[in-house]
Amino acid sequence: MTVELTVVISIACALLGAGIGVATFKKNSEKDAAEEGKNDGVFLTEIGYIKAGIDDIKRKQDKQDEQYIKIAERLTAVEESAKQAHHRINRLEGTER
Repeated sequence: MTVELTVVISIACALLGAGIGVATFKKNSEKDAAEEGKNDGVFLTEIGYIKAGIDDIKRKQDKQDEQYIKIAERLTAVEESAKQAHHRINRLEGTER
């Protein structure tokens, strides 16, 4: 009788241990899923910040491109004006070719 009782207790303990192991596994997998979701959220937020920074850089670059075009147009006008001024000075000095 003591051997049968020992076997029953051993089987009961083994089943209880297996049940506790399964419950712990499920609980940890839920925590892992929550932690993974949190990490994904942080990752996506960081990507959003990077995208916003890139958009800001693109806007600034577009403004600089516009300024460059305006400066190039003004430089062309100044070159033409200087060319005309040189012709007038040469005519006044009488050294025009």
